[in-house]
Amino acid sequence: MGKEKAGFLSPKAIANRIKSKGLQKLRWYCQMCQKQCRDENGFKCHTMSESHQRQLLLFAESPDKYIDSFSEDFLNDYLELLKRRFGKKRVNCNIVYQEYIAFKEHTHMNSTQWETLTEFVKWLGREGHCVVDETEKGWFVQYIDRDPEAIKKQEQIKAKEKMELDDEERAAKFIRDQIERASAQGQEVKQTEFTDLKRENEDKKVTISLGGLSKKKETDTVASSSKDNPLKKPPVSSLENPFKKPSGSGVTSKKTEKAGQKRKSALDEIMEFEEKKKEKLNRKDYWLHEGIMVKIVTKKLGEKYYKKKAVVKEVVDLYRAVIKLIDSGDKMKVDQSHLETVIPAQGKRVLIVNGAYRGEGAILETIDEKKFSCSVSIATGPLKGRLIEGIEYEDLSKIYQP
Repeated sequence: MGKEKAGFLSPKAIANRIKSKGLQKLRWYCQMCQKQCRDENGFKCHTMSESHQRQLLLFAESPDKYIDSFSEDFLNDYLELLKRRFGKKRVNCNIVYQEYIAFKEHTHMNSTQWETLTEFVKWLGREGHCVVDETEKGWFVQYIDRDPEAIKKQEQIKAKEKMELDDEERAAKFIRDQIERASAQGQEVKQTEFTDLKRENEDKKVTISLGGLSKKKETDTVASSSKDNPLKKPPVSSLENPFKKPSGSGVTSKKTEKAGQKRKSALDEIMEFEEKKKEKLNRKDYWLHEGIMVKIVTKKLGEKYYKKKAVVKEVVDLYRAVIKLIDSGDKMKVDQSHLETVIPAQGKRVLIVNGAYRGEGAILETIDEKKFSCSVSIATGPLKGRLIEGIEYEDLSKIYQP
């Protein structure tokens, strides 16, 4: 009798299913037949099989057709994973690829028109599917959403931002008009002038009157006279009026505290609100600008470049730039994480690279080393002359002037 085939729950069948779980070796996979063999002997037997020979004959008739089909499947699956898993984030291409090949039945790259992952990523950049850039950690990709609905949504967001900027400009113009109107009416706040102490007559004695001591002496005098003559009434001024309501010391202290705190005017509240809105709108996670000075803070580029100052010549993308060293003149492409801003001396020109006043040129007024912040005055645009306080070191940098 012939040998019966092992059942589904037989030990041999279970062992075979356990062995076939997970990823197997790529060299024992046949893309045409979509069959994964576990060892070299199994792959050899498969290549000699009749079904494999038929698939090879089909492939020989039109190889470009099959290669294009496999390439299209690989491209669609890779972009779908990149879009669904990472969205528009900038991510290492190898991380996406490792998640892609975790699926056992994925289309293998050796059956496509690309031989390596680097070649595939460069092709994505040339065709405009993704934004690609090369760093020390490898190639990074960022998905470009070509969906009409997504493009329409981006246009709506840009129109909204433009409308907000127009509102800010109108509010700034309204504030300037109010200030000019107040100054024209003579309501400008007079600044206190401090002068030196000068004595007109050197021989004249300096007298200081202490009101508290005189009142205390008067009280002591009244008390002593009442002891000497108990029938004599004290002056009316020294008696307390029993019908007079006691003055509330707590209420007085509260009034004093409120008087000490200067109440904000409507103009100050408008300016503070506009400041917060601009800060939220212009605060980004990238800060590189052309023409600013930066300092290299990594040793990965070499010891000779560590702590050296350079000028940003070109911003390649939002996070990297081409810089030129001031001392040696060497040029290199560096990520912003390896750079920091440069704070000049007082009175020098700076550029605000992040925050509410992003992109504005200014003059450095003061430096607060304890709070790691600076105060600047805007030097260009409609806000020229405005004093901005509390700007952190990383939000501004020196403008290069050869």
